[in-house]
Amino acid sequence: MKMSGLHRLALTVAAVGFCAAPAAAQDVASFYKGKNIDVFIGYSPGGGYDSYARILARHMGKFIPGNPTMTPRNMPGAGSLTLTNALASTLPKDGSAFGTVARAAAFEPLWGNAQAKYDPTKFNWIGSMNNEVSICAFWESAGLKSTEQFMTTPLVVGGTGPGADTDNFPMALNNVLGTKLKLITGYPGGNDVNLAIERGEVQGRCGWSWSSVKATRPAWLEQKKIFIPVQFALERHADLPNVPLVLDLAKTPEQRQILEVIVSGQPMGRPYVAPPGVPAERVKALREAFNTMMKDPAFIAEAVKGDIELELVTGQAVEKIVANVAAMPKEILTKAKEASTKPGATQIEKKN
Repeated sequence: MKMSGLHRLALTVAAVGFCAAPAAAQDVASFYKGKNIDVFIGYSPGGGYDSYARILARHMGKFIPGNPTMTPRNMPGAGSLTLTNALASTLPKDGSAFGTVARAAAFEPLWGNAQAKYDPTKFNWIGSMNNEVSICAFWESAGLKSTEQFMTTPLVVGGTGPGADTDNFPMALNNVLGTKLKLITGYPGGNDVNLAIERGEVQGRCGWSWSSVKATRPAWLEQKKIFIPVQFALERHADLPNVPLVLDLAKTPEQRQILEVIVSGQPMGRPYVAPPGVPAERVKALREAFNTMMKDPAFIAEAVKGDIELELVTGQAVEKIVANVAAMPKEILTKAKEASTKPGATQIEKKN
């Protein structure tokens, strides 16, 4: 089967390096020596993005010429759009600040979101610490035994609100593939959805990061409490070789294109991005430090201890994914947006 450009990007995530001139390296070291880099986090403390960013801030500075200190700073709001807009406008463009934002933030301007006041192709993407795969998961009482059964069975899922994967992915499944998912939305967070599953308020959830499943609900996996009918990614996770990709369920080439756009951000995991206009030699230094950190034994040991899943996605790879989606036909982008953000065939209830 011929692979799409997005699929090929997900299968080949490699660093692209070149030898910097000594003068440029010295300039970078001189700039960063004695300085601090602010690592902004587009979410409140305690979540996955926060955990990833704080371990990065403890390790990455020693691999940057000049060995700057790094300070994590939370700037939550609007699903990380507050931070993404700030990176494009008000935050320093000299390499002394970068941040981690929602993977979907890269595509919000392409969907026509008026609150997204930036061009994602102009950002300097540093990389991602993992290649995220999301899933649908249903409690044992739902009685699911196969993906085919999932496709035709009315099921109730929980969500956290508009714009979240927990809401967008069920709508996309219904609108593109004809599943019969009812969405109860408005839970404060993903853990609240998990508790609702245990209480029997909902039968499952979609758009749940596999890394979070393993970190927060390992007993559910060990005790086979949940059934996983589909995964949202461009390639199957090594842990889930027998779970179909959502792309595998497409019945037409257009459906597959729409679904590719919707899941295209998954390989970006939890991306790190610097503002437009940062000098090229400093962008290069940040990318190389990020890549080196990801292979460092001390960093890996701390990540493993904290149940943080790691898989290097380079800044160049993220940049190519963003450019590829931006080049998609406008008609496909529009249909992808509508499929994942408009209820269409989805019955939605607001949690009281």
